[in-house]
Amino acid sequence: MGEDDAAPGPRPVQASVALDGDGPCIAQARHSASDFLARMRSEHGVPVSRRAMDLTCLAVSELVTNSLKYAPGPVLLDLRIQGGTVEIAVWDSDPVLPVARAADAGRVGQHGLEIVMAVAQGFEARKETVGKRITVRIALDDAT
Repeated sequence: MGEDDAAPGPRPVQASVALDGDGPCIAQARHSASDFLARMRSEHGVPVSRRAMDLTCLAVSELVTNSLKYAPGPVLLDLRIQGGTVEIAVWDSDPVLPVARAADAGRVGQHGLEIVMAVAQGFEARKETVGKRITVRIALDDAT
């Protein structure tokens, strides 16, 4: 089967980043997400709003921060354009699934998961053979 025989329809565009957990890897993850979306916009014509760019970087930052805080070892960041969203998946070695805490304006810190869930179009946490994967989707268009 040649390239011309492939099934019709758009293929998802994706990128993966392995983070070792040392140094400035949270900033590296944010920059990778920002660069990915900028590339999708310029090279593939994917409409990416400024809001989508900001929310993606926020979600990546919060998810990678949580992974580094609670799981030993590396973190894997996968980014994928799927329909009108960017899908952000973060894998780490800790099998314990996160639980969003009840809102508490008096609590200092530990609001990351609440924030991510508030800005995401979808949220999924699932155990893997080793560790867990947290996946969120952010709308690329402000109208969605």
